[in-house]
Amino acid sequence: MPKARRAEDTAGSLDGLLASREIVVACGPGGVGKTTTAAAAAATAAARIGGKVLVLTVDPAKRLANALGLDGIGNTERQVPEDAFHNAGVRPAGELWAAMLDTKESWDSLIRTHAPDARTRDEILGNPLYRNISGRFVQSHDYIAMERLFEIHSEGDYDLIVVDTPPTRNALDFLDAPERMADFFSSRLLRWLIVPYRSRLVNVASRPFYQVADRILGTQFLEDIAQFFILFQTMYDGFVERARAVQRLLAERRTSFVVVSTLEVVPLREAEFFAEQLVARKLHLGAIVLNKVLPAYLRDPSGAEVAEAMRDRATDLAGALAPVLGGAEERNVRRVLTEVGQSYLDYRVVAQREAEQRAEVGTAPEVLVSVPFFDTDVYDVAGLLRLGSRLWGEEPRAT
Repeated sequence: MPKARRAEDTAGSLDGLLASREIVVACGPGGVGKTTTAAAAAATAAARIGGKVLVLTVDPAKRLANALGLDGIGNTERQVPEDAFHNAGVRPAGELWAAMLDTKESWDSLIRTHAPDARTRDEILGNPLYRNISGRFVQSHDYIAMERLFEIHSEGDYDLIVVDTPPTRNALDFLDAPERMADFFSSRLLRWLIVPYRSRLVNVASRPFYQVADRILGTQFLEDIAQFFILFQTMYDGFVERARAVQRLLAERRTSFVVVSTLEVVPLREAEFFAEQLVARKLHLGAIVLNKVLPAYLRDPSGAEVAEAMRDRATDLAGALAPVLGGAEERNVRRVLTEVGQSYLDYRVVAQREAEQRAEVGTAPEVLVSVPFFDTDVYDVAGLLRLGSRLWGEEPRAT
C-alpha cells in the first residue's frame, strides 16, 4: 500500500467511497458514535446512491432498532420500512436492511452447514458444553462475526454491506479472529484435553494434570470438553479454509475500513493506532470520521471579540439590558453575561485545539470527515440522514 497522505490533503466526503465499495467496515473506540455513524452511512447510501444496502452490527449493544424504526434487530436481515424514509421527507433510491449478530444462532447455522455428517452435527448441537459456551468461548463472537459477514457477502444479495464492529482493541480481535480460532484448535492445551480420550495412554508428564483436573472439574466435565473439541476438529479444515477466504475478502479493493473517533486525546490515540494497524496489514483505510467536533465559527476572531466584550463589560451591559429584560436584577444579568462570554472563550480554546489535532492526524486515509456535535440525539431515520449529509460533506441548510 502506498504511504498515506497527510490529513489536510484528503477529501471530505464519504459518498464516492461508499459508491465504489461492496463492504465498508466501521471501527473505532467505544463511545464515539461509531454505531450511529455506520447506520447513518448505510441509510444515506440507500437513500441517495440506491441499490440494496445492509447495516450489520456486531457490537453487543443494541442501539440500532429505534433509529431504524424496527422493534428489534436479530440475526436475520430485516428491511427498514420505506415509511421511515417517507416520514423523514425522503423517497429512497434503494433499500435499507439491518441485522444484528446473534452469536448462538450463527454458530448453530455454521454447525448445520459445515458438519461432515448429520451425526456429527447432532452430537455437537446436543453437547452440554456447546450449549453453554457457544456464545462465550474464546474468540466466539469475533470469529462468528467474520463468518456471518463472509456468508452474507457470498450470497450476493446486497450491493453494499456496512459493518459496525466492537470498540477498537476488540476490533483487532475481529480482524485476527479467524487465525486465532485456527491456532486455538492446534494449541497444546487443546491437545492435552483431548488426547486421553483419543487414546487410553496418558504419559507420565501429563498424568498429574489430569489427576488434578479430574478432582477439580470432575470426569464428566472433562469428557464433555474432550468430546466437544474432538467433534469440532472434524471441521478444522473448513475453519482454516474459510479464515483464509475471509482474510482475502478483507484485503480486496472492494472492502474498505472507516475509523470513527472524536478529537479527545484517548479516543484519537486509539483511532490512530488502529489506522496504523490497517495500513501495516495492507488493508484499505478509506476514511477517518472525526465525530462530535465543535463548530468552526468558534474559531472566528470576531466572535471572540464579542465574547470578551460581554465578559469584560458585563457591568455596563447589565445596566442597559436589565430594564429591557422585564426589570431583571442587574447582578443576575451581569453574572449571565460574564459566564456566557467566558464559556464561549473556553469552547474557542477547545475548538482551536481540535483543529490542530485534526491537522496532525498522522495516518491519513482517502477521506477525512469532520462531523459536528449535534444538539439532539439521533433517534430516527431523519436524524440518521441529517448525520449522513454531514458525512457527505454538506453544510446544514439555513433556517
